[in-house]
Amino acid sequence: MRIKGREWAVTTEHDGYLNVYDFDTDGLRVLNLNEYHILTWLAILLQNRIFSVDTASANEGKKYLTEVFGVNYESYDVIEGYRADDSYFSFAQDFINNVISLEQLKKAMHLGDLGNQIVLKSKRAYERLEFIDAEFVDKNLWLSKRMARDERARKSYFEMNRSAYVKNAVYITTIIDKEMKADDPRIQ
Repeated sequence: MRIKGREWAVTTEHDGYLNVYDFDTDGLRVLNLNEYHILTWLAILLQNRIFSVDTASANEGKKYLTEVFGVNYESYDVIEGYRADDSYFSFAQDFINNVISLEQLKKAMHLGDLGNQIVLKSKRAYERLEFIDAEFVDKNLWLSKRMARDERARKSYFEMNRSAYVKNAVYITTIIDKEMKADDPRIQ
């Protein structure tokens, strides 16, 4: 098995360690957001991160997405989905602020191959972790890889011509105005 995560183990000041665990999810309630519409991931992000919403439409979009696309995630032991790092977060923020279309958001979420993250939410989930090993991670080797990956994602995002209006595209205002739901073919 290829272990990922070395890039995230270091900071600009410090080397780090990559911990390796075995994790048995049998009997746990796992919410895999990759099985839902991307707007479900965004709805949960909107509920748990501070978003800069500068307009009435962005505020309405935040409200609409959390009400219509949100899921009751509180009872789950584990949540898996897109990484909520700064790059992905900025893409989501541009969508909610009506800067990019839903299609552009979907494309942006695959830039840089930043991957998924897993959140353990319950004591039961933590009890299932079994420590296997720890590996030293040299910041001089892995920080540059992390920065390069993030830079590629951001550069590709800005090359998408995100400031150009795309006629007939679905923006947050379209979703609100047309009262679109997750099963709506116009957003698939």
